[in-house]
Amino acid sequence: MKKIAFISTAIVLVILGRLWLGVYHHDEFAETHLFIKHRPTWKWTFYSPIGMSDKKVEDLSIEQKKEQLLFEEFISSKGMSK
Repeated sequence: MKKIAFISTAIVLVILGRLWLGVYHHDEFAETHLFIKHRPTWKWTFYSPIGMSDKKVEDLSIEQKKEQLLFEEFISSKGMSK
């Protein structure tokens, strides 16, 4: 019984960690940081396709636009990656 409870607790903690924690690649420096998300999402890794270039969101592909918007929501708007 204790083994089942331990395994169940471990599984729940892993799922919660995946939903509420993430890593982002700094858009200027070659660094990776762990952070707490402001809302749960299954996405784990965040990066900026634009980075420090002069590109605009309109210049990106659909997938890159999604990545950039998520980066702005979860990282830039929270004052990280500055």
